[in-house]
Amino acid sequence: MKNIRKFNIIILTIGFLSLTSCSLEGGESLNGASTSSISDDLSRGELPQAMAGVLSDMRFRLNTQVDVQSILGREYYYFTSSDPRFEGDVVTGNLDNQTFYTTQAWGSRYSAIKEMNLVLSGLANTTSDFSTAEIAAIRGVLNTLKAHELLMLSNNQYTNGIRIDVSDPDNLGPIVSYDEALTAIVSLLTDAANDLASGGSSLPFNLTSGYSGFDTPSGFSQFNNALTARVEAYRGNYTSVLSLLGGSFMNMSGDLKAGVYHTFSLTGADLSNPLFIALNQEANVRVSHSSFLNDALSGDSRTDKVVLRNTPREASGLVGTHDVWIYQSLLDNIPIIRNEELILLFAEANMATNPTDAVDAINVIRNAAGLVDYAGATTPGALEDEILLQRRYSLFGESHRWIDMRRFDRLSELPNDRTGDMVPSAIPIPKDDDN
Repeated sequence: MKNIRKFNIIILTIGFLSLTSCSLEGGESLNGASTSSISDDLSRGELPQAMAGVLSDMRFRLNTQVDVQSILGREYYYFTSSDPRFEGDVVTGNLDNQTFYTTQAWGSRYSAIKEMNLVLSGLANTTSDFSTAEIAAIRGVLNTLKAHELLMLSNNQYTNGIRIDVSDPDNLGPIVSYDEALTAIVSLLTDAANDLASGGSSLPFNLTSGYSGFDTPSGFSQFNNALTARVEAYRGNYTSVLSLLGGSFMNMSGDLKAGVYHTFSLTGADLSNPLFIALNQEANVRVSHSSFLNDALSGDSRTDKVVLRNTPREASGLVGTHDVWIYQSLLDNIPIIRNEELILLFAEANMATNPTDAVDAINVIRNAAGLVDYAGATTPGALEDEILLQRRYSLFGESHRWIDMRRFDRLSELPNDRTGDMVPSAIPIPKDDDN
């Protein structure tokens, strides 16, 4: 349980530091307001600070989770002079329950959830002049974001389970199964959607530019529906997926990159994009797995997500000839969910019951990548193969491949380049939190 508790003050402080250069001690927020002040009685003046902290802290250690999931999905390797365990433990699948790739993502996600719980507690206790609609809108936003963080945990721990109830760090709820976790996440998202529907026409705080177009209760509802559609796809509830996508921002003729993003800056103590690495580095480098180019269809423009290195990079018997080039500056946004994924979820939800609609959606993605229309079989199995192929290239390096291959029971198809390497199905629960 220590890992959940010990990050609480650290991440709260980091979130608030991203907004100011003031020195903070003991988890204090800006202008002398303590975390207990926020949780005991949230004021209108404290709300913007608290929400900015939440959005900031959702980015903390994001790179560790993306890197580990991308390595497990055999999308790329991460070679770093500071820690060989990325090319060791993570590639061999011999995962340690006491080291950074296990504890950092777990602790950071729960710390963001802790901050959300503090604001939710303060909202429940507030004596400020928030209207009923404003309270509903704030609660809807926070619970949507909380569900997202819980989903990230569940994606990592899978059948090892996660804790849903962490509102009292000294009396944590039980570790629940994967199915129970997804059920709880959908329930939380449904409650949030109901709150957003009662949330009026505007939010009483600002979101970052990564939520542009989703910064009203109705706009945020589209994000909520999109996220719920993702979870329901994981559960195989495809009728629900289609209904939710109808209330999301999915747009077959729209910008495939449209969506919700984490944003970064070089201002003050804020965070820069942690997944950016300049080309042709040696000490720290992300190199694509050779199969990314070898398996690509001829003419697929998405192969520009990797760039040929001046010289190959090798470590521990693993070789990379191409740098990952998804993020090309320290200021690039990192997607939370975007239109391209939603169109592919639509195809997936239709592959067994309405193959014509599935193929139409597939062709939107193929054509955008410079490929001709799909001309293969339209059996569920053939369409599954095609959808997984398109998801692989459309969502490369965005933490989907490992999860996709796992949920379709195809982890054994992922390549291993060295004798003894393997792809595990789950990341262990940190030792201090496994009871």
